[in-house]
Amino acid sequence: MSVPAPFDYHRAQSVDDALSLLQQFGDEAKILAGGHSLLPAMKLRLAQPEHIIDIGAIAALSFIRKDHSKIVIGALTPYTHIERSDLLRKELPILPETASTIGDQQVRNRGTLGGSLAHSDPASDMPGVIMALNGEIVVRSPRAERTITADDFFLGTFTTALEPDEILTEIRFATLPVHTGTAYEKLMNKASHYAIAGCAAVITLDSKQQCKAASITITGAATQTSRATAVEKALVGQKLDTDNIQSAANHAADDLELISDIHGSEDYRRQMAIVVTRRAITNALKRV
Repeated sequence: MSVPAPFDYHRAQSVDDALSLLQQFGDEAKILAGGHSLLPAMKLRLAQPEHIIDIGAIAALSFIRKDHSKIVIGALTPYTHIERSDLLRKELPILPETASTIGDQQVRNRGTLGGSLAHSDPASDMPGVIMALNGEIVVRSPRAERTITADDFFLGTFTTALEPDEILTEIRFATLPVHTGTAYEKLMNKASHYAIAGCAAVITLDSKQQCKAASITITGAATQTSRATAVEKALVGQKLDTDNIQSAANHAADDLELISDIHGSEDYRRQMAIVVTRRAITNALKRV
């Protein structure tokens, strides 16, 4: 079995403690949350940090609450808590739905929402759902706190807008408008449950049952989590019958930098992106 390169371990007791350690060790340090992404990379020596800063003991970063008109989730909240949250089932049901599809029970027990977002794996599910919900990602550094929209946060494969001295602390969401339905659909890798192609859909109808607003994102198929702008434009203002949904879904892979690997070619992922987008929109519409 592969083993990591030698490193020094530091267990942070607070966000300020973690930020101090991160400032002290700089580029030589990595943050450890749930560990399901970093530890395998270290065992394969794809990542060889000299210092590990474990933030798993910071209880203040694990919570789900409603704060006035916002739903706020702490960065260290595990998938299991998201999956079982009555508040999220009522207010943002796409989050528990998606959490239930991630990995296996052990992954859901240890994996964290913030860790997934900071890792920015294009095959991961939560980045696309956070983007579809127009989430706001709050990060802290020794200098200040700032808020980054999900659209601006994910920059590429394993690349985000996080600065080297910043830690992701929480994610904020506006409550959904009335007459809104949500759904997440994916074609998953049978072994890992990662998305070969996935789609998160948030659909709002007006009083005439026409599409008033649409937020559609694609996971797995491309080099980064992406907003399907062409699909959104094709939906808004339309009566969402079968033909219009299919016509809009046909644009799912427009302008995407598609992936080709052992799990599927670019053309396969293009076709599967269309399929899961049609399914996600159809299911979201049923839940309005």
